[in-house]
Amino acid sequence: MSTRSKILFRKFLKWRYQNISNKQFIRIASAVIGLLAGLGAVLLKNLTHLIQELLEGEFIKDIHGAFYFIFPILGLLIVLLSKKFIIRKKVGHGIPSTLFAISKLKGILPRHQMWASLITAPITVGFGGSVGLEGPTVATGAALGSNFARLFHLNQTTRTLLIGAAAAGAMASIFKAPIAAIVFAVEIFSLELTLASMIPLLLASITAVLTSYFFLGDDVLLHFNLEDKFVLSDVSFYVFLGVASALASIYFSKVYFNIGAFFKKIKSPYHKLLIGGSLLGIIVYFIPPLFGEGFTTINSILRGNVQSVISNNVFNYTTENSSIIILFLIGLILFKIVASSFTFGAGGVGGVFAPTLFTGSITGYVFALIVNSSNLFSHQLSLTNFAMVGMAGLMAGILQAPLTAIFLIAEITGGYELFIPLMIVSLISFIITKKYIPHNIYAHDLAERGQLITHDKDKNVLMMLDLDKLIETDFVLLYPEMTLGEVVKNAVGKSPRNHFPVVNEENEFLGILTINDIRSIMFNQELYDTVNVESLMHAGSDIIYYEKDSAEEILNKFKRCGAWNLVVLKDGKYFGFMSKSRLLTAYRRKLINVTA
Repeated sequence: MSTRSKILFRKFLKWRYQNISNKQFIRIASAVIGLLAGLGAVLLKNLTHLIQELLEGEFIKDIHGAFYFIFPILGLLIVLLSKKFIIRKKVGHGIPSTLFAISKLKGILPRHQMWASLITAPITVGFGGSVGLEGPTVATGAALGSNFARLFHLNQTTRTLLIGAAAAGAMASIFKAPIAAIVFAVEIFSLELTLASMIPLLLASITAVLTSYFFLGDDVLLHFNLEDKFVLSDVSFYVFLGVASALASIYFSKVYFNIGAFFKKIKSPYHKLLIGGSLLGIIVYFIPPLFGEGFTTINSILRGNVQSVISNNVFNYTTENSSIIILFLIGLILFKIVASSFTFGAGGVGGVFAPTLFTGSITGYVFALIVNSSNLFSHQLSLTNFAMVGMAGLMAGILQAPLTAIFLIAEITGGYELFIPLMIVSLISFIITKKYIPHNIYAHDLAERGQLITHDKDKNVLMMLDLDKLIETDFVLLYPEMTLGEVVKNAVGKSPRNHFPVVNEENEFLGILTINDIRSIMFNQELYDTVNVESLMHAGSDIIYYEKDSAEEILNKFKRCGAWNLVVLKDGKYFGFMSKSRLLTAYRRKLINVTA
């Protein structure tokens, strides 16, 4: 920004402070953020479709089989080179990186996140990576919201609200479902749904939907016409679909976590690309419906046109046999998350929202097809209705966002005809999955590190504390061989502290010596040369481990031991002390800021 631009911007800020209240400005900012998030969603979608159209030319049709193997690997290679030579910074994993920024970085997202996903995500998906665009779209919008707030010097609470508004705008633009988008922002980002937050979320969501309609018309991702009404006799089958959705959600999550853990052990990005890209290419070559996002397959399922899905295979094999169709569709369920995990493992950029919808639609369809084909039941189920409700079941299980699942599918279907089955399936799937998978696929890693924002305000405030600022290091170090005289002269006489850490030459913590330990002998000079620190020191009440202890765990340690000061160890060495009073003071200040 030039000097003249800076001067003009400062004048605008001054004018804003004088003429626009903070509440009004937040509402204006929310509308702007919704517009930007909507534009980001449109741009991501159009870039992806442009790449796909370029790759599906006449030349590609002549080598149709090789197309599915070669291009996912090529796309992942381009993404890797883009990260290394163009972006030159780490590209966060969509929603998880946004959650981390909210919990530990005070809502500050790096500027390159505003455009990095616009390059990497369309290449990943356009070249056949088996992931979705929803996560990168939300991440792009969130980065825009965060940096917009930073530009106008808005506080942490407002930054977080604008990030949520951007997320709602992105989802609203993608699915043209503004209500579900607001619920998504509240469920995933743990925003407090108050009147103060509701209006900005609504403004962003509405603005983003209008932006999507302006550029894309009434085209929607999911094409579904409700033809079969809900009947009471289907209730028991929806209950069983809820259980089936939970099982599929648990499988989906476990496979994702395990494959992700495997690739984390591989340090070289080129090795990751070679292994993940090759395995992805092989899977997609033999199972072409796994190529890309999969919305073509989802829409075929929702129309009941399963033959177009079955016939899309390397052998061009087609069949009317229901058993073979069921087996093929189960294969899609089992391998979709495998292909998605290999895409992420190889360095691809995308999201799990589309794979969740893909798996859910087929789970519901297969369930209904099994019932209809079985001799055990004389009852016939609506294949398309169960496919649509199955999508909600997997969203409720994998994303652990049951309300988002219910309202999204309700809005897509254009009414509330399926509202009761949506509630049944989503609730059952969520309850069962939650028991075995405590945190959703976005929050799993953050939860393991104790960095996850939740609806528990106390935990959120503790997690937002900057523990480094609470650690005090200006203590006089004592050594076990030091005499009482040296302690009085070099420690007590020169330090305002009333306790001192005892360490060895390697700076390993051995114990603590307090004023109370030597009060009765401190002025007895006859003992100055005969009594040493080793005979006076005692063990600490408890120890804070810098690398692993969260603020919540530290507070619990203070409660358990009743001490007012605890030693902090870093890399196994003495690092400093933390006091209970400083921790509580910092907590009170943060609570005031968060709830302002």
